[in-house]
Amino acid sequence: MRRAYLVYNPVAGRFPSRLLTERAAELLRNHGWQIHLEKSLYSGHISELARQAAAEEMDAFLVVGGDGSLNQALYGLMDTPTALGVLPGGTANVWAQELGLPGLSWTRWMALEESAHRLAEAPIRSVDIGMCNHRPFLLWAGVGLDAFVVHHIEPRKRWEKYFAFWQYGASLIWNASFWHGMNLRVEVEGKLVSGHFLLGVVSNIHLYAGGLAQLSPNARLDDGYLDLWLFKGETLADTLQRAFDIFSGRHLQSDQFIYIHFQSIHIESDSPMFVQIDGEPFDAEDGVNIQVRPKALRVLVPEQTPHALFGPTPDSRAAANQSQS
Repeated sequence: MRRAYLVYNPVAGRFPSRLLTERAAELLRNHGWQIHLEKSLYSGHISELARQAAAEEMDAFLVVGGDGSLNQALYGLMDTPTALGVLPGGTANVWAQELGLPGLSWTRWMALEESAHRLAEAPIRSVDIGMCNHRPFLLWAGVGLDAFVVHHIEPRKRWEKYFAFWQYGASLIWNASFWHGMNLRVEVEGKLVSGHFLLGVVSNIHLYAGGLAQLSPNARLDDGYLDLWLFKGETLADTLQRAFDIFSGRHLQSDQFIYIHFQSIHIESDSPMFVQIDGEPFDAEDGVNIQVRPKALRVLVPEQTPHALFGPTPDSRAAANQSQS
């Protein structure tokens, strides 16, 4: 029998999650899981519970919450056999979108049970983790305009999360009207890239902007690399054009973006740097150092996902070579 902690964050997302979490727990028990149900009580509690689950050699640590709640779990689960799983109950739930799991909404009250059903028999895969100034991230680390917006809207009250998309969009446009970019120096594996940019995003996944844009369509969760995207510009018009580019996929051919595939990078600026990690504000006074930790986290991944998330396995490569011979 597989054993797991199931932890819900009562302040995550738009909807109270206790009763829905209990229904999901019952479904998992019916699939042969032994579930230990816990509520996150304070900041940092999810990290503590994750460490406890790993110390008890649980098979999985399941989080009902959003991307911020998942980020807290990383501290206790990295480099352990205990796998992270998500039942999306947050606001944007971008990691869940990456996996193809349905988010809780007014029209999808059974979403947690649907996700629990898909994870009940899901295989466990090992994925890369990014480290930004020694703090782990699963999705992104960003500097510049998007981080500036995050610093101004977080933390949000629950009623504000009902208007999360519109609030973020309005805040982005308002702040972009007087944000003129920043001079960045990027040192990456012996090379220097410098210039004036609206923002820079280091991504470990495909999706960005609340899951509405596919920023890195070639990202793989287990390739030992991260992707850096630098957005050129300095005006509101530039910001709107860059947004259109990424939503339409034109950024892949645009000379207004710089793309760097890397394992280790240092970013600094001659002005104060605003940083976001997995959509949460983070303070960094002297620049940021970002490295990849290859396959440092085990995760529950549904059999079917919207995008190719993993590189070919040794067995699949051997089969492909044999078919070509």
